[in-house]
Amino acid sequence: MAFTMNIYYTGTNGSAKKFAKEMIDTGIVNEIKSKKGNLRYEYFIPLDDEETILLIDSWENQEALDEHHKSDTMNKIMKLRNKYDLHMKVERYTLEENNDVDKKYIKE
Repeated sequence: MAFTMNIYYTGTNGSAKKFAKEMIDTGIVNEIKSKKGNLRYEYFIPLDDEETILLIDSWENQEALDEHHKSDTMNKIMKLRNKYDLHMKVERYTLEENNDVDKKYIKE
């Protein structure tokens, strides 16, 4: 079953933004996006918290995420998290089909 995780990386003095930039610039983000089972891997900046970066990370199933967690790519991520002294909050959501009740509120 597909799921999405919202991962909030928080640091100080812009370290979360520097982390995300280094993840992109070094190609780690592209490595993750190319992994079997990855559906989405995108960073966002909350408007009300300049010291936090939101990562939206979606996977086809738990097995795909488990393989990612065992990979050398994950070791690279953990080293960068330590380099920038980031703390995390994680929320996990299961994906479901669009509900017809909601369609009248969605502009496509």
